[in-house]
Amino acid sequence: MADDPRAWRIETYQTAGGERPVAQFFDALTGRNQEEARALLAALREFGNQLRSPRSKPVREGVFELRGHQVRLFYTFLRGRRIVLLDGIIKKQDEIPPDVVKRVVRMKRGLDQRD
Repeated sequence: MADDPRAWRIETYQTAGGERPVAQFFDALTGRNQEEARALLAALREFGNQLRSPRSKPVREGVFELRGHQVRLFYTFLRGRRIVLLDGIIKKQDEIPPDVVKRVVRMKRGLDQRD
């Protein structure tokens, strides 16, 4: 699938200081959550902006939530069939915590200024 020209390219958001929040999130995943995250990314790479609920839902301002049983990955789209993973959380409640929403929206805005 990596050679498929229709496949979406997945990148990770990097802060000005060089940190990659979603990479740190992935590094901490184990077991079922790790497997689930890999499966979600495979679906996102294949279907991109055609992925729909229940696997993908809009959050706010061009930020989307990739949804597994417990794993939540936040991402956005850029030109050229590019997807940027912003951050991730393990769901502990139905609603996304407001501080997480603010953080990923801020990341998205930063990308908009760079792109």
